[in-house]
Amino acid sequence: MNLIIQSTLRTLQKSQLLLDNLSNEQLCDASVSPYYSSIGCHIRHILDFYDCIFSMDSENKVDLTARSRNKDVESDCDCAQDYLNFIKGKLSSTSLNINDTIFVSDDLGLGKTVIPYTFGSLLAQANSHTIHHYAIINYIFDSLGIVINDSEFGYNPTTPKQVATE
Repeated sequence: MNLIIQSTLRTLQKSQLLLDNLSNEQLCDASVSPYYSSIGCHIRHILDFYDCIFSMDSENKVDLTARSRNKDVESDCDCAQDYLNFIKGKLSSTSLNINDTIFVSDDLGLGKTVIPYTFGSLLAQANSHTIHHYAIINYIFDSLGIVINDSEFGYNPTTPKQVATE
């Protein structure tokens, strides 16, 4: 299996850790300012990004603005786990080569534009996007007093580690 796909699956495994340790109430709690978004909202958004990738059409076009936005994923840990397993299954069984060219449609703020990518570069973007949302989830955890046992959660692998000083 390709290194980019392995890394992506490893990153997504952290979503499993969350879903295994959260209640539905914690998943959908949107009480944290300033954005009032829930952990479930971020998980759904992460998985929707991958779903767009695997909804590529026959002309190798991906539309990142065409998200499914299944609200049940935001409030039900079992539904979110099903969606996560679906995405992980798609990643594990993809026949696409990371060097294949695909055409990604996205709105970068000035309307939709089409950008040529490789499949690998889009997966790398999705992986970084996931880690970014994990960092936001970490802020929500802190505000809600939720602790998970993963010292790397929400940190990019290139983030320097703090060294304890005595």
